[in-house]
Amino acid sequence: MPESGGSPKKGRVTFREVLGVSEFRALWLAELTSQAGDQMARVALSVLVYQATNSAALTGLTYALTFAPSLLGGIILPGIADRFPRRNVMAAVDAVRALLILLVAFPGMPFAGLWVLVGLVSFLNPLFKAAQISQLPDILTSDQFLVGMALRNITMQTAQLAGFLGGGLLITVINPRIALALDAATFLASALLVRFGIKFRPAPAHEANERRQSFLASIGVSAKAMFADRGLRTLCFIIWLMAFSTVYEGLAAPYAAAIGAGTIAVGFLLASDPLGSVIGAWAYSRWVPERVRPRTIGLVTVLCPIPLLFAFLSPNIVLSCVLFVIAGAFGTVAVMQATASYTLAVPDSRRAQMIGLSNTGLSTASGFSPFIGGIVADQVGSPATVGWFGLGVLILGGLLALLWHRVYVRSPERWTEREPSTT
Repeated sequence: MPESGGSPKKGRVTFREVLGVSEFRALWLAELTSQAGDQMARVALSVLVYQATNSAALTGLTYALTFAPSLLGGIILPGIADRFPRRNVMAAVDAVRALLILLVAFPGMPFAGLWVLVGLVSFLNPLFKAAQISQLPDILTSDQFLVGMALRNITMQTAQLAGFLGGGLLITVINPRIALALDAATFLASALLVRFGIKFRPAPAHEANERRQSFLASIGVSAKAMFADRGLRTLCFIIWLMAFSTVYEGLAAPYAAAIGAGTIAVGFLLASDPLGSVIGAWAYSRWVPERVRPRTIGLVTVLCPIPLLFAFLSPNIVLSCVLFVIAGAFGTVAVMQATASYTLAVPDSRRAQMIGLSNTGLSTASGFSPFIGGIVADQVGSPATVGWFGLGVLILGGLLALLWHRVYVRSPERWTEREPSTT
């Protein structure tokens, strides 16, 4: 048991119990702080660029650069967290991101430099995320792990909404560059929380042959290990498939118009998935026993797209939001539990790299989903597109659910049992 983990567990693990683990609390606060600052910074960047250029295209490019480079970073960088102590990696990444954002906030920074700096911040994000999730099994016991993931999901969704709302309000009273400086401060605070709140653990990739491998070779070996393993491969496909169940987010504006709702309905449609995520994560971690959770991955994968089928009927805004909240709840649970089981099952020496590859696939699928959905919606309409996506996810999800059942029954202990590190 970890020194900060307390006594052996009795009964259902609660959020309070997980927050009682001092190392998890430090990691959670660090992520919460930087997440809120990140969302505020996205608002500030959009306002800053638009005020200076009056160009929607350049504003959109700037916003895209807060996400797009992370796809490349998610492939190349996560292996670093397998070669060096993960606490040190997280603290270093946050310190560098604080410096980069501070430079963005510097008056007189040309837009070319601003775009490079913002792109670098996005490029580094997957390294922190992979190191963070890879560290969690060393901090939490297996029964605490899913509850910790659920708590992260709930608070990060809340921080995202609060960051956007707070950023919008803040920019009305202060200069956008001051808001960017505040974002830099949140990264610095996160670095300090990680550095002094998490104890040192040596790098897991200690074997000499692994250290001699280049980053590119390590990526290839990790990808091969992921796709060659039927269980890991199935979990990755489930995680990626769930990105296509949220196609309604990218179609919110045309969907609202198609059902005769006003522009205010767009906000309600966009809020449906985060609300469903919070509800799903809370209910699942509270009411589903730890021993049966991996068994439910196939079930929630199939349940997620069923509400989307009702979009064929072009339901009104209230019913649409209810359906999307339900879909968001099941989709979040599927991703959350699949990620938890995947993380516990991959070898520690390659955990960060393999998590990075999985997350990159999810991010890529999340980008393709609205793009493909928009093309289809131009032909058949937005409500029908959501329905067709739901049907496609249901069919593919059903096949993956069957594959997962076959994998799980052969070695159920592999997807749940993992004791945290005591070193």
